[in-house]
Amino acid sequence: MAELTALESLIEMGFPRGRAEKALALTGNQGIEAAMDWLMEHEDDPDVDEPLETPLGHILGREPTPTEQGPESVVGESKPVLTEEERQEQTKRMLELVAQKQREREEREEREALERERQRRRQGQELSAARQRLQEDEMRRAAEERRREKAEELAARQRVREKIERDKAERAKKYGGHGGSQPCPPTTEPGPVPSSPGKEPPTKREYDQCRIQVRLPDGSSLTQTFRAREQLAAVRLYVELHRGEELGGGQDPVQLLSGFPRRAFSEADMERPLQELGLVPSAVLIVAKKCPG
Repeated sequence: MAELTALESLIEMGFPRGRAEKALALTGNQGIEAAMDWLMEHEDDPDVDEPLETPLGHILGREPTPTEQGPESVVGESKPVLTEEERQEQTKRMLELVAQKQREREEREEREALERERQRRRQGQELSAARQRLQEDEMRRAAEERRREKAEELAARQRVREKIERDKAERAKKYGGHGGSQPCPPTTEPGPVPSSPGKEPPTKREYDQCRIQVRLPDGSSLTQTFRAREQLAAVRLYVELHRGEELGGGQDPVQLLSGFPRRAFSEADMERPLQELGLVPSAVLIVAKKCPG
């Protein structure tokens, strides 16, 4: 019986009897190679050693004989006897077949491992490229945000400059004519007259512009050029628009002082031209908080 010879060969090769019988039955008793292929493919299955529910004879395509139903059913009644030399030769062929199947399986697993590694590398490259694109997009958005903030800052500075110019124009329009019609009493500049009464100082030269440097309480300074006939109030407005948080951030008025000679300018002085106050062609003013009352 061919199937019994194949069963014995599988047992001789080291396969358990139940597993060998199951392999032969499930492969339709098509030979030892088919059974070995099944055993190699299902050796890691958790139910590989579980017995079949259907009788072996039905799976093999025949009815089980009374001998197969007994305890010696797998042996058969007319089993051919093999010599020791034939048995060794058959075992050798089977071992070679097992080794060949094992090599084929290892080669297949190696090819599958190489394919998985190529897939992993390809996915890694795609992930790296996606990460690079994301980083470039973030850098581009950050650059656009910086350009937008810079444009907004420039626009804000331009609005402040325009407001200063409008305020200066309005004050010049409101006080320019009146301030020009005010008499210039000679007693307001008594400094050079007593020292050299016979000499006419060169202050009669008409200056069109006046350069004012304003020193703030925090040690910083502001420098701006005004027209000579512009009121002192324009200087105070410029300081209030450009001073820092230390002076109140544009909330409280400030007091302007002159250093040499020491002088505190009053509200009446705010409406007087810079030329009339002796601040032309240049002067240094000191800023202090205006005391209440």
